Amino acid sequence: MSVRKITIEPVTRIEGHARVTIHLNEDGKVKETFFHVDEFRGLEKFSEGRPYFEMPQITQRICGICPVSHHLAAAKTCDAVAGAEPPRPAKLLRELMHMGQFVQSHGMHFFHLAAPDLVFGFDADPATRNVFGIVKANPELALKAVNLRRYGQQVIERLGAKRVHPYFAVAGGVCAPLKPADRDAIAAELETMVGYAKVAVGIGKDWLGSNRELADSFAAFPTNYMGMVDSEGGLALYDGEIRMRDSEGKSLGQFRPADYLEYVAEHVESWSFLKFPYYRKLGWPRGVYRVGPLGRLNVADKIGTPMADAEFKLFKKLRGGKPVEGSLYYHYARLIELVYALERIGQLLEDPDILSNDVRAYGPAKPVGHGVGIVEAPRGTLFHDYDTDANGLLTRVNLIVATGNNNWAMHTSAGSVAAAFVDGNKLTEGMLNRVEAAIRCYDPCLSCSTHAIGKMPLEVTLLGPDGTVLDRISR
Repeated sequence: MSVRKITIEPVTRIEGHARVTIHLNEDGKVKETFFHVDEFRGLEKFSEGRPYFEMPQITQRICGICPVSHHLAAAKTCDAVAGAEPPRPAKLLRELMHMGQFVQSHGMHFFHLAAPDLVFGFDADPATRNVFGIVKANPELALKAVNLRRYGQQVIERLGAKRVHPYFAVAGGVCAPLKPADRDAIAAELETMVGYAKVAVGIGKDWLGSNRELADSFAAFPTNYMGMVDSEGGLALYDGEIRMRDSEGKSLGQFRPADYLEYVAEHVESWSFLKFPYYRKLGWPRGVYRVGPLGRLNVADKIGTPMADAEFKLFKKLRGGKPVEGSLYYHYARLIELVYALERIGQLLEDPDILSNDVRAYGPAKPVGHGVGIVEAPRGTLFHDYDTDANGLLTRVNLIVATGNNNWAMHTSAGSVAAAFVDGNKLTEGMLNRVEAAIRCYDPCLSCSTHAIGKMPLEVTLLGPDGTVLDRISR
């Protein structure tokens, strides 16, 4: 008897808990697939009643992988609530910390989570197809990966005293200037880290070039794209406006962060706790979009550092200037951003204002009462939105987290790959790993986007055409 329902639980090599259910027809072929996120985030509600200025510390507890994104988005929101515009040196220091996070996050994902599939193959033994297999197969490469992550974390630590959940950004700026010794220590290793990033780009490009047909078709589908750009349309990660483009690369609009609710809405499905954001002007589901490295590079016109911009121009040639659709190209886009983040660190360290003591401004005695702060997290566009009462206590909090923006894309990618590779009549682990790999392209942070409460396991269930449960896998 052939299998009729398949459950992948949990999806591995991601942050958080999710499961995939693949429903087969009577012939054992994929009928439909669902990407379930069974976590729940209550952070908005339990933040109500707290002083707004606590949010840069509270919200980064959502996540231990990208806490700096929440720290900075919250601080930008607090700037607006307090009516305090940070001095230029404070903005430079915030961006420097942000670049450190991009280095550690992007480096970790490629080497530790994505590389096992690329180095060993999707069908390799799971006992080998993991980070420990990378360490055993190529110790020198593994050491470079570890040092790249260490470097990014130390940038964060030198600014905020801690590698995870730092104390640094506050309403109106930052709490301390950068010490000259710390600037010199960051600069001393920069050239070496750029070299490691180039190695990663070479690995990614070689694999994609050798597997071009697969890369072009794997979880490839037309969609809209969203990302932050600067005043010249270049890649922006800390500050800028939000740009939307359609599947042909045509502009759908560009908006200020404070106006995001005029452009972004959220849809709900019964089979997932994670909402589905979409572009309000196109409606659901025409307005679904992708964010993160692929989304950002598909909406940007250029990158403001030389080595990353050279790779960006090659990226743009993949589809003759049109948006790149294959989800595996997220890895290439992520590596281009890794190079950019390191180059940008160099630019920031050379800025004369980086050592300035003018690092904080103060607003009026009473807060303005509302603020929106947006940054580009490693995984995509991150929205923070707060309302306060006259005493500065939070009355409403809304967070649209980067991974949440990609919810529809992850669901669609899993279904696309399942339909292309899964055969219920001769099921193999490698088939299911491809479905997981489609989700891993987006480097999801599911606890970040939903926030776990209690025990929420990942489960994959296989159902027959009549709804009978035929098989179940849980972790």
